[in-house]
Amino acid sequence: MDKITKTVKYFLEKYNIQNNKTPILIAFSGGYDSMCLLDVVSQLNNNIIAIHLNHNWRAEESDQEEINCKEFCKKNNIKFYSEKLSLDIQKTETAAREARYNFFKKCANQFSSDIVLTAHNANDNAETIIYRIAKGTGTKGLNGIAEKRDIFYRPLLSIKRDEIELYCLKNNLSPNNDSSNSNIKYKRNLIRKNILPEFEKINKHSINAINSLSEIAKNEQDIIEEYLSTLKEPYSTKNFIIFSKAVQQKLLYNLIAKNNIEYDKTKITKALEFIIENQDSKSGKRLSVGKNIWIFVNNKKIALIEKQDYSQKILEIKKCGNYNFENKIFSINKTCENPTIYPKDSQLCAFVDLSNYKELTLRHRMSGDIISPLGCCGSQKLKKYLNEKKIPQHEKDSLLFLAHKNEILWAPSLGISEKIKVVTRPTHVLELKIMEK
Repeated sequence: MDKITKTVKYFLEKYNIQNNKTPILIAFSGGYDSMCLLDVVSQLNNNIIAIHLNHNWRAEESDQEEINCKEFCKKNNIKFYSEKLSLDIQKTETAAREARYNFFKKCANQFSSDIVLTAHNANDNAETIIYRIAKGTGTKGLNGIAEKRDIFYRPLLSIKRDEIELYCLKNNLSPNNDSSNSNIKYKRNLIRKNILPEFEKINKHSINAINSLSEIAKNEQDIIEEYLSTLKEPYSTKNFIIFSKAVQQKLLYNLIAKNNIEYDKTKITKALEFIIENQDSKSGKRLSVGKNIWIFVNNKKIALIEKQDYSQKILEIKKCGNYNFENKIFSINKTCENPTIYPKDSQLCAFVDLSNYKELTLRHRMSGDIISPLGCCGSQKLKKYLNEKKIPQHEKDSLLFLAHKNEILWAPSLGISEKIKVVTRPTHVLELKIMEK
């Protein structure tokens, strides 16, 4: 068994692909890399489908490549599926990549598969790292191409291109020769043809060296992420402020990047300055970092918040029992217990006297709401009450209330109304539980 076959066999076993009953989809352009991969996998597994996207960039040449792929699969008894892109698709590397991956995902859905093999190799990884360095990547970008990402698997990442070409030669394979691969107006072709050869003048093993750098960067990144994972969101403002600037920037980078927001050094620097400036704010301040997305900071926490439209749903509470409301469970039950110590507001539980109330509703805040805070004479607007409690603006709409018409009787985690306080014995116990998402 040759080196490439051994490598692919080990890879399939490593990810338990060999024993998977769903079909293995193989991205098949017909070039050296994908033909090598398809030929190897077809000898190891018979439940495969070659999927080919005709980008339709080079007219008859593209069509002939599709025919070549189809004939190769027919000759080797491999299932084949192809589609041709519209001429309207923009002819750029980015548009082509997006179209390919959309096609792969469509095929995965069509053939009920969660395995798509692509033929990226060690040279591709080195070229990707050089490209990212030139574009100004962070250390995470040095990780290169992932061996596995979502449904995509890359068995040839440790194999160099000259080894793949040699495999095709020894096995009498006749891959397509894409003429566009010679066009250095495409950045990756420029790196492949002009830049990597210059690296090899310095070190003939430069591809191995670059891939080694990628592996080291990934290991270092894993160590960093393992440490940062112990810092749970939302971040404590008190703890965040005492971290080194490097850790602060990394936490902000992760916060922004994982929410698919465009970021750069300027945005992260601005966010850090904003946090330091507003670290003592009680009610909190927010900084826009994207459409309807903000970084929020007060003297307790730092978090990324999004604009949300909360329902105007009103749930009538007609009898004792449990009620589901969004991701919460509200319970109301009669009680004869007269506790010596009443639960704190933060415990989301309250003993109350509802003798004077029959019509109750569970809902979010509404215009005109009032509350009679416990221990106070008279009522006040709910808006003023929430401001006095230093509730951040973005959290006000998410709060849930037990109400009688426009009168708030219980604001979970904040307090109860003076009108339902227990004088002798409670009639009911209220509780609110947050369900895990």
